[in-house]
Amino acid sequence: MNLVLLRGLPILQQLHLEERLLRTSSDNWCIINDGTNDRNIVMGVSGKPAELLKISSVLQDKVAVIRRFTGGGTVIVDHGTVFVSFICNKDALPDVQPYPRPIMCWSSLLYQEVFQDVGHFSLRENDYVFGNRKFGGNAQSITKARWIHHTSFLWDYDMNNMAYLKLPTRAPEYRKARGHLDFLCCMKEYLPRLNFIDRTVRALGNHFSLKSIKMEEIEPASSTIFNPTSRPLRKQELEEAALLYSLRASINRHNVKSV
Repeated sequence: MNLVLLRGLPILQQLHLEERLLRTSSDNWCIINDGTNDRNIVMGVSGKPAELLKISSVLQDKVAVIRRFTGGGTVIVDHGTVFVSFICNKDALPDVQPYPRPIMCWSSLLYQEVFQDVGHFSLRENDYVFGNRKFGGNAQSITKARWIHHTSFLWDYDMNNMAYLKLPTRAPEYRKARGHLDFLCCMKEYLPRLNFIDRTVRALGNHFSLKSIKMEEIEPASSTIFNPTSRPLRKQELEEAALLYSLRASINRHNVKSV
């Protein structure tokens, strides 16, 4: 497995790199990015902005919104987020069926090694938690021969950033309608940041032969045309989504009153 250690790479650039490696490389990769310098909201490929975001606040404060190429939920990321991504051929882990749940179970076993003596780590539904508080959100994409599983770890977060996010309508059962501050926790309460990265590399080395590669050494596949699908949402898109959501809500209220 090729290991790429990064620090502060912009999240959009990271997503473009990951998608390119997923679709044009035949190697296995682990990418660890220690923080991203700019604050961004990152949504899953099918996320609906008006249902997930307080768009007026997002626009007022000029917070960039990115739609990524993988599924999963919505996160707000910044320098307090640590990103870990695994990009694998299906035959690299023959005992892992190429479906979301088996891949997530495999990754949770790896992170059990990382957090062996730290907190009460577990996989709860689709989240990594200490006890019943989430600190890691996951997203995946599965192609014919390969898959990616990536995680945004909250080493720390700014409480003010949570004001941009609505409570999701489809939330995990264990959340029990808790607000963001009661539902989330910070990894910094449990272990040092660099210690987490070192432990992750060490655990990965128990399962793969690792080869360290610098980002500038990653060569694009010359015979493959690649157009990334992760992209920022335009201001106009967000405004139109908010307007449409408001109109639908108004119609629904009118219909309820009519009944």
